[in-house]
Amino acid sequence: MPPDPIILFDGVCNLCNAAINWIIDHDPKQIFRFASLQSQAARQVLPEIDSLPDSIILIDEAGIHTRSAAALRIARRLGFPWSLAVLATPLPAFFRDSIYKWIARNRYSWFGRTDTCRIPTPELADRFLDTGKPK
Repeated sequence: MPPDPIILFDGVCNLCNAAINWIIDHDPKQIFRFASLQSQAARQVLPEIDSLPDSIILIDEAGIHTRSAAALRIARRLGFPWSLAVLATPLPAFFRDSIYKWIARNRYSWFGRTDTCRIPTPELADRFLDTGKPK
């Protein structure tokens, strides 16, 4: 497992990019690193990527997390008040994931998509596996 948690995201999805921007803004300790699902870096980190959901994936010391489990684990690591999202953990995964899948299925029609993956600013480049230097 990687030393730092890695978030893989759909780089052409406006909702996913907004989520990554939000995580960056709420991660003052800079614990997360990022790569778009479409990148070579993502394929190197997770060769089985094609068999996983195409929205957000978290890879951390406990393994590979997808859908609502990934979102809850990310929120938990961001600290208070976002860590309160763990209160949703007792809800059955099929229930949490059905809501997550519904949003994921409709994300392009609701939020749009871009033709290219995001290019991080120079200040953020070291947090992106695609462009930065290893931490």
